[in-house]
Amino acid sequence: MKRILFALLIILCSGSLFAQTNDSIPRLDAKTKNALNAIDQIAYQMALRYNDRAMAKSKLYDLMSRNPDDIRYMEALTSLYFEAGQTASAALVALDILELNDKSIGALEIAAYSLEQLGALDRALPQYESLYLLTGDNFSLYKSAYLQYSLKRYEEAINSVNMLVKNAKADEKIGFPISETETQEVAIKAAALNLKGLIFQDQNSMAEAKAAFQEAISLDPNFQQAQENLKKVN
Repeated sequence: MKRILFALLIILCSGSLFAQTNDSIPRLDAKTKNALNAIDQIAYQMALRYNDRAMAKSKLYDLMSRNPDDIRYMEALTSLYFEAGQTASAALVALDILELNDKSIGALEIAAYSLEQLGALDRALPQYESLYLLTGDNFSLYKSAYLQYSLKRYEEAINSVNMLVKNAKADEKIGFPISETETQEVAIKAAALNLKGLIFQDQNSMAEAKAAFQEAISLDPNFQQAQENLKKVN
C-alpha cells in the first residue's frame, strides 16, 4: 500500500520532464548523433528479440536523452512498462508524452488504465474522456461514466450513460468479472443501464434504479451483476 501511495505522490507532483531544460547535455554533430542512434536502435531490437527487457529499456533511455523531441522512444518505453505491469512507471511516461502530444491515443490509453489501477481515479477520468472525444469509442465513454459515478459526480455520470444508451451498437460487448477466473461478456448498452441503476441507487431513487436494472436484464437476460443488483432494490 505504501508503494502505491508513493507512486501516486510522484504522479501527482511531477511535471513534464521534457519541459525542463538541461544545458549540461553535450551537443553532438549530426553524423555522430545518427551513428549512436543507429547502434542503440539495433541493440534495442536485439534486446527485444532475446527478451531482455531491462536492456531494451536502457537503450530507450539512451535514445530519449539524445533525442528529447522524438516521442517514439517514449511511446516504446511506456508500452514496455505497461506490458510488464509497472503501472506507475507506465503512467509517468505516458503523462510526459501527453505533455508533448495530447492527442496520442496510445499514451491516453496507457495513462487512463494505469492511473485507474493505481487508484488515481480523478487523474484517470480526463484521460478516458479525451479518448472518447478523439475516438468516439464507447468503451471509453463507459469507463468515463463509471469513474464519474465512482467519484460521485452523478449528473455527469447520468449524462454519459444516456449518451451511451443512445449510441451503443447491439454487437458491442464489455466484460464483467463473475469470479477470479471468469468474465461474462454483456452488451455495453445493458452495462450502461446497470450503471444507471447504481447511480439512482446511490441517490436513493429506488424505483428508477429498479427500472434501470430491469431494462438491463431485458436486453441481456443472463447479466448476473444486474440480476444481483435488482434483488437488492426489490
